[in-house]
Amino acid sequence: MAAGCGRPRERHGARWVLPLRPPLCLACAVETLGDGGASLVRRKHALCRLRDALAWQALPVVQLLAPDERGCMCLIGTLFGMCHAVEDSDTQRQFEEVLVQLIVELKSEQYLRCILDESQKELCKATTRRGSLPTFTLLGKLADAIPVFADILVVEHSNLVDHLLVGLMYPNEGVKAAVCYLYGKLYSSPLGTEKLAAHFEERLCGLFLNTFGHAQTRELQVNCLGLLKELLKSDHFASILMNNSKPEEESENSDILEGENPLPLILKKLLLTRDEMLQAASSHCMAAVLVHSPSRYAPAFIHADVPEFLFECLMCNSEILIWSVYCSLLLLTEERLFFSKCHTVYGIESLVRSLQDVLQLNNVELHKQGLLLFTEILKRQPVEIILFTNRGVCIDAIDVLMKTVDCPVLEVVVEAVKAVAAILRKEHLGCPPVPYEKLQKLLEAVLKQCADLSPPHSSNKHTQGDLLLSMSQSLSGVSWRHGQLLLSSLESFRNACRLAVELQSDPMAQENAFTAPCSESKETLSNFSEFLLRICDSVCIPVVMSYLERAVSSSVMEVFISALNTLFTVVPDMQNKFSKKLASSCFIRLTLELKARFCSVQSNPALNQACSSFLRNLCLSLYSAIGKERTSSQEEQEMSELLQKSLPQLNYTVAECLLLLAENPEPFSLDQSLCNHQHCFILLLYFAYNLGDRFVPEAELFLAVRNFLLLAQDHRDCPPPYILRAVLYLLAVCQDKGKALDLRSLCIIKRNLESLPDLSSVYVHCPLLLKFFLHYPELMGRFGHQVLQLWFSWEDCNHLENEEAAFGTSEQLNSSNPLLPILKSNSSILLILLDLVCSSSVVVAQKVLITLRTYLERNEDVFVCDLLRNQFLQILQQLLVESSSASLQANRNLPILLNLLFLVQLRSKGMRELDSTDFKLLHQVSNLCGKCRPKDTDLLQPSLNFMYCSLHQTTPCSQQRAVAVLLSNVSLLRLLQKVLECTWMWSFPSEPAYLSSEDALLSSGWLLAASLLIYQHRYNTEVHQTLSLDLRQVLNAVIFRNKKPVLLLVSIMQFLRAIMRQNFSSLLVTVVQNTAQGAMQPQPSSLEDAALYPLTVQQVFSLVVSLQNLLVHLYLQKDLLLSQAVVACLETLLEYLFVKNQDVALHVASQPWHRFLLLTLLNGSQKSILQPEILRLMTLFLKYQSSNIISQKEIGQILQEVAEANLLELPETTARALHLFFCQIQSSHCQVEPVQAQTIQTLLEHLPGHTSTCAKHRDIVCLGSVAISLSHSED
Repeated sequence: MAAGCGRPRERHGARWVLPLRPPLCLACAVETLGDGGASLVRRKHALCRLRDALAWQALPVVQLLAPDERGCMCLIGTLFGMCHAVEDSDTQRQFEEVLVQLIVELKSEQYLRCILDESQKELCKATTRRGSLPTFTLLGKLADAIPVFADILVVEHSNLVDHLLVGLMYPNEGVKAAVCYLYGKLYSSPLGTEKLAAHFEERLCGLFLNTFGHAQTRELQVNCLGLLKELLKSDHFASILMNNSKPEEESENSDILEGENPLPLILKKLLLTRDEMLQAASSHCMAAVLVHSPSRYAPAFIHADVPEFLFECLMCNSEILIWSVYCSLLLLTEERLFFSKCHTVYGIESLVRSLQDVLQLNNVELHKQGLLLFTEILKRQPVEIILFTNRGVCIDAIDVLMKTVDCPVLEVVVEAVKAVAAILRKEHLGCPPVPYEKLQKLLEAVLKQCADLSPPHSSNKHTQGDLLLSMSQSLSGVSWRHGQLLLSSLESFRNACRLAVELQSDPMAQENAFTAPCSESKETLSNFSEFLLRICDSVCIPVVMSYLERAVSSSVMEVFISALNTLFTVVPDMQNKFSKKLASSCFIRLTLELKARFCSVQSNPALNQACSSFLRNLCLSLYSAIGKERTSSQEEQEMSELLQKSLPQLNYTVAECLLLLAENPEPFSLDQSLCNHQHCFILLLYFAYNLGDRFVPEAELFLAVRNFLLLAQDHRDCPPPYILRAVLYLLAVCQDKGKALDLRSLCIIKRNLESLPDLSSVYVHCPLLLKFFLHYPELMGRFGHQVLQLWFSWEDCNHLENEEAAFGTSEQLNSSNPLLPILKSNSSILLILLDLVCSSSVVVAQKVLITLRTYLERNEDVFVCDLLRNQFLQILQQLLVESSSASLQANRNLPILLNLLFLVQLRSKGMRELDSTDFKLLHQVSNLCGKCRPKDTDLLQPSLNFMYCSLHQTTPCSQQRAVAVLLSNVSLLRLLQKVLECTWMWSFPSEPAYLSSEDALLSSGWLLAASLLIYQHRYNTEVHQTLSLDLRQVLNAVIFRNKKPVLLLVSIMQFLRAIMRQNFSSLLVTVVQNTAQGAMQPQPSSLEDAALYPLTVQQVFSLVVSLQNLLVHLYLQKDLLLSQAVVACLETLLEYLFVKNQDVALHVASQPWHRFLLLTLLNGSQKSILQPEILRLMTLFLKYQSSNIISQKEIGQILQEVAEANLLELPETTARALHLFFCQIQSSHCQVEPVQAQTIQTLLEHLPGHTSTCAKHRDIVCLGSVAISLSHSED
C-alpha cells in the first residue's frame, strides 16, 4: 500500500503511485502538504518523500503534475508559504530545496513569475527585514539553479532590487549575506550587469563597500567576495570600486588617503585572517582588479602595503591560495612602485621558500606560475635596489632553479631557464663572495637539458656552399617548446657572459675573499670565465649547430651570436685562440648567410646588429692573432671603422658579394660606400681563408679579386695596406686554381707595393704567398729579397730543426719547409739566401742556414755546390780584406757562413779533384783561423771541419797540395798548437756524454792534427812550424779519462795512432816528456823501457786497460764507429810494441784479461757475433799468437754464423774484418779441424771483394758538430 493513501485505487488511482520504497502516492503527498490541518511532522514527512521522488523519479513526477497548472501553482504557493511559515532553519531549508527543485523540473517561466510575484508581496508586507531572509535566500537559490531567472527578475521585477538595497542596510549579517548572494547572481548575468549598471554606480557601490568592510561573519564575507568577483569582471565596475578618479601620474603619490580606496584595505583585512579560503578569494579579487589596468590600480594596493601580506600568505599549504597570490603579485610587478617600495626585497625570501615547498607538490601549473613570478621580479628589479640582501637567500634561489631545471616536465624547465636568464645579473649576484661554482653547475644543467633534447650534430664538415641551404624556413620541424627552451638557455648563457665581463671591473669579485691563505679557491672569476669558454665550445655551439640542421630562428641566432660576441671579452688571454677556432669552424660564412637571409631590406635590426658586431670583433681579434708582430694601432683603428661602417649594410649572398667586387663605381662619385663594401668583403674572405674556411671556389675568387685590382687601378685608387695584404693573400691562395696573372695585373701589384714604405705592412707568413712572389720573375726580382727576409724573420727556428729531424721522406720535408721545392725549381734563389746570411740578423741567418743545410742534404745538383763555393769565396775574400781580427770575431754572421761552407763541402760524398776555387777557399779559411783565438769556437769549429773534409774528400794529388797549403800557414799551426794545449787546461762537464762546443773544437783539433801528421809523413811535405806535445799528458788524457767526452778521447787516440806509426818521430810534431817545470827529460829505468822509448811498460799496460774499458763502454752503447777507432788504436799500439820489443808485445797480447774482454763483448752481442769490433779484436789476438785468448769454440761459433748468413748482404766493414780474420787463421797456423780449414778456404773465395773498393769511398759523418772520416777512424 502507498504511503499516505489508505485506498489508492478508490481515491487517486494506481498511476499516482511512484515506485519508491515504500511506494509513494504523489497525490496524497501533495494533499498532505496543502492540508492546513495536518501536523508539521506529517508535512515534513510528505516533504521528504516528495524530495526523494524529485531526486529519483523526476520525470514521472513532472508528467503527473505538469498537466494540472492550477495544481502546480497551488503546490508552489504552498511550498513558498511554508518557507516563510516555519521557523526551524533546517526545515525551512528543506522546503526551499524542494521548491527550487520542483521549479527546475517543471521548466516553465510562469512558475518563476509566480515566485517573483509572491516574493514581491512578501517583501512588501514584511514588518522587518529579518522576515525577508527566506525570500532573499529562495531568490538566490533560484537564480543559482535557473540562469534565466536573474534576467526575468531585473527586467520584469526590477522593483525587487530596491528591497535588496534595504536588506543590505538591515543590521543582520544573515540578511546581508543572502542579499549579497542574490546580487552576485544578478551581476553574473550579462543582461543583469547591463540593467543594473546605473543602480550599482549610483546606489549600490558605497553601500556594498561599507557592508563588505564591516562584515564579521564568514558567510557575509564569502558572499561579498562572490559579488565582488562578479563585479570585477567589468572594467567599469572595477573602476567605480577602486574610485580611481585621479590622473595616472598622481596615483603614485604616497600622500593619497587610504580612505579614498577602501577596497584594497578590505581585501588586505581578509589577508590577515587565518582562513585560507578567504585569503585565496581576496587575492583572487586583487588579481581581478589588477588585470584590468595594473598601472591604474596597483598603486592603491601598494600604498596599502598589500604586497607585504601577500608574500606572508605564501607560507601556507593551500595550492589555491598560493596560485592566487602568485597571480596577484605577478600583476603587481608591472608597476614600478612595487619595486621602489622595496616589497620585493621584503618578500623574496618568502617567495623562494614558497618555491621550495611548491616543488614538492605535483602541480605543474603552480610550478610554472611561481617561476613566472620569480622571473618577472628578477627582470624588473631596479638596478639601484639590491634584491638579495642575504647571500643565503641567493644560494637558496639558485638551488631552487637547479631543481626546476632538472624537472622532467618540459614546460616547467622552460620557465625555469627563463628565471635562470633573469637571475644572471650583477645586481643580483655581484655582492661578494659570488657563488661561481653554483653558477657553473646551474649553467651546466641548463645547457645539458638543451643537449639532451637535441639530436647529435652532424660531424660532416661543410664544404663550399650555403650552410643554411638545407634548413627549413621556420620552426615547423622542431617543437616550438624546444625552440623556446633553446632561446632561454642561450639567453642564460649570454647573461652569464655579460656578468663575467661586468665583474672584471670589480676587484672584490675576482675571487672568494673568505678563502684560507694556504688553499686555492675554485670560486674565482677566472675559473668561471674559462668555464664559459669551455662549455660554449663543448655544448653551446654543437647544440645550436644541431638546431640549425632542423630549423632557423632569427631570435635564437641573435642571442647566440650576441653571446659569442660577448665571449671575446670574457677571457682576454684566450681571445685569439677562440677567434681562430670560430673562424676555422665556418662562423664567418654562417654569419654572412644569416645576414643575407634575415637582415635584407632593413629587417631584423637586432640580428643584423649582433651579426655585424660579432664579425667586427672576430676580424679585429683575428687581425691581432694572425699578425702579432705586425699589428698597428692606427691600422687596427682604420679597419675597425671600416667594419663598423660597412658591415650593417653588407647583407648580400656570397654570389652577390663576388659580383660586388667587380662592380664599377660611378665616375666622379664621392660616395665611398661601394668601395667600403668591397674592402669589407675582402677582409672577411681574407680572415676566413686564413683559417681554412674556403666558402668561395678558388677560381671564381681569383678572378673576382683580380678584377677588383684592375678596377681600383682604373680609378687610381690604391687600397690601404691591410686591404692590399688581403688581396695578395687571396691571390696567392687561389693561384693554383686560377690562370697566371697577366703583365698588367703584375704591374699593378708591383706599383702598389712600391708605393709602400715597408713591404712588411702587407706581408702574410704563408707558404703560398712566398710561392706567389717567387713564382713571378717580375715580383721576385724586385721584392724577392724582402719577402725572403720576412719569411725567415717569422719562421720558427726550432720548428724548422724539429721537422728536419722528424721527416724522412722528401714529400714530408717539402710540406714542412715549403721553400725547399721552390729552391729546387729555381736555384737562383740561393744567391738571395746567401746574401741574407751575410746581411741579415743572426737569427735570420741561422734559419737560412737550416734551410740551406736541408736543401744541400737532399739535393745532388753539382752546379748548386759550385755556385755556392764561388759565392763563399767572394764573401770571405771581402771579409778578410775589409775586416780586422777583432771585427771578424765580432761578426755574428760569419760562423753561420762558415757552417754553410762546411755543409757544401760535406755534400761531396765521394772523392773529387780540388779546383782553384777550392784551394782559394782553403787558403782563406786557414788564414781566417790564424786570426782567431781558441775561445772563438763558433768560428773555428766549422773552419776545422772544412779543412778536415778538404783533406779526406779528395784524390791523393789534390790531397798533397791541400796539405802543403795548410802546413805553409804558420798562424794556423800556432793556433792548432794552442787548441791542443787547451785539452789539459779546460775543465770538462760532469756528464761525459755531453759534448760542449769546447769539447767539439778540441776533438776537431786533434783529428786535424792527426790528419796533417799522417799526410805530411806520406807526402814528405815541407814544414814551416812544428807542433810540440807532451807525450805524458797525451797518454794521461786517455788513461785517466776524467769525465772527458768519448769523442774527444777517440780523437786523441787518432792522433796517438798517427804518432805511434811514425815511431814518435815527425817533422811536424815534436814529442817531449816533461816531469816538472825546468826538469830534464826522464831516462829509461829498465831495458824494456829503453826499448819502448819514449813509452814505458807501465804506460803501455795502463793504456791497454783504458782502451779495454773504453771499448766495452762504446760497444754496449752500440757506438760502432767509435768502438772501431778504439780497436784500431789497440792494433797500432801492439804493432808499435812488436817493432820495438816482440817479447813485450806478445806479453801484452797474451794477458788473461783479454779473455774476459772478449767474453764481455760476446755476451753483449745480442744478435750476432759477426761484428767488426769483435772480429778485428780476435784477429789481433791471433796475430800475436794469443792461444789462451781465442779458443776453438769461438772460431767454430763464427764459422757457424757465417755459414748461416748471406755473404753478399754483409756490411763492408764486417766483410773486410771477416776476411782479415780468416786470413790470419791461415797465416798463423792456428789449430783448426780439417773441415773447418776447408770451410775457411771456401769462405775466403766467396767473400765479396770489398777490400778492393773500400778506398774509393771516404765518407764523412758528423757526430754532433764534429766531422770525422770513417776510413780515418777504422784504418
